[in-house]
Amino acid sequence: MRSRILIVDDDDKITSMLRRGLAFEGYEVHTASNGAEGLRMILNEEPDVVVLDVMMPQVDGFEALRRLREGGSKVPVLMLTAKDEIENRVKGLDSGADDYLVKPFALEELLARVRALLRRKSGVETGNQKLSYEDLVMDTDAREVTRNGRRLELTAKEFELLHLFMMNPKRVLSRDLIMDKIWGYDYSGESNVLEVYIAMLRQKTEEQGEKRLIQTIRGAGYILRGDQ
Repeated sequence: MRSRILIVDDDDKITSMLRRGLAFEGYEVHTASNGAEGLRMILNEEPDVVVLDVMMPQVDGFEALRRLREGGSKVPVLMLTAKDEIENRVKGLDSGADDYLVKPFALEELLARVRALLRRKSGVETGNQKLSYEDLVMDTDAREVTRNGRRLELTAKEFELLHLFMMNPKRVLSRDLIMDKIWGYDYSGESNVLEVYIAMLRQKTEEQGEKRLIQTIRGAGYILRGDQ
């Protein structure tokens, strides 16, 4: 069965380009011109991946994504933004986006990111497992994380990243290894998506003044370790 991709963008040129490119790769492609229409289509029949523009009339991408996640949908979302500013990237990721791409972009890069999202979706673990490190506890079946009994509200990608750390406590994980395990391919250029996610995880895990558990090892990567 072909994977279903929904493109939500009010730019006809971009929508047309993406429709042709994705269809050529064998995907079943659907389109919506604004966030409200996109939400209706998702509720009617949830696609495998949503490509969601930020700046749209009626309901913008941030609001559409917020409603989507509040409704319980875990569909992978790739956000498109014309604003290459850290605040907008953080806002999108913190709202529940799984990835983002700044316009203008190469079609080949978008296709690679869609493939990565589909791989991650098909490889989701379903076994009931509880992991713990110091006062941090993760229930992979319920997809819940607590620290010292306080529940952490994590996005899907934050959960995956923290899961990788908790599966490898006290082990230095290189940037390349993390990018491959969590995003499924190498980011090119000056992308700092990993650093953004690390910062968000630290903010949420240290919100009540708890000590830092995700440490930076300069020149090597990151480690889950509480002795610093």
